Amino acid sequence: MFMKTKLSAVFALVFFTQAAMAQFHLGVKGGVNITKVQGVAFRDEFRYGYHLGGFAEIGLGGRLGIQPEVLFNQYQTRVDSSFKNVYQNSTNISNYQDVKLNYLSIPLLLNYKLGSLLSLQLGPQYGILIDQSKNLLQNGKAAFKNGDFSMVGGAQIHISKIRLQGRYFVGLNNISDISSENKWNNQGFQLSLGLAL
Repeated sequence: MFMKTKLSAVFALVFFTQAAMAQFHLGVKGGVNITKVQGVAFRDEFRYGYHLGGFAEIGLGGRLGIQPEVLFNQYQTRVDSSFKNVYQNSTNISNYQDVKLNYLSIPLLLNYKLGSLLSLQLGPQYGILIDQSKNLLQNGKAAFKNGDFSMVGGAQIHISKIRLQGRYFVGLNNISDISSENKWNNQGFQLSLGLAL
């Protein structure tokens, strides 16, 4: 009797482990960012950057799952001639200069499966500024705040182990450290190709 109970427990453990592993995947991804910084002194145009990183897919049962990610994101934008009026130490800045902002981004997305191929995604993303363009601000290293909190929404297509993603994100906080009057926020689109391992 004791041996039967032990054997049943082992089979149950193996079954639940297999079921859990079937709903858990790790993967890598990369793609293009189409972004802009919205605010005074920036051109109202989208610019191209890129992202690289990894993700995990964790099934919660039924149609729901969560997808945490860690990404290196490069956003690009361009200042216009009014930037000199906003940031007084920018005398060396030429008109329409490009800006590169590099973030370590951590999205935490809720996945809702519409079918076997398509999922909708929604959730927050926190970005940590890890580098900024020295060409933009020679003496103003603190022009951008070190953190960016965004909301992300989009869709993901599953084709075997391949993941195709399209997302829109918008920053919710002011990333300017210069003045509270001049609010800046990131926004844009991401197109990704991923591979579940």
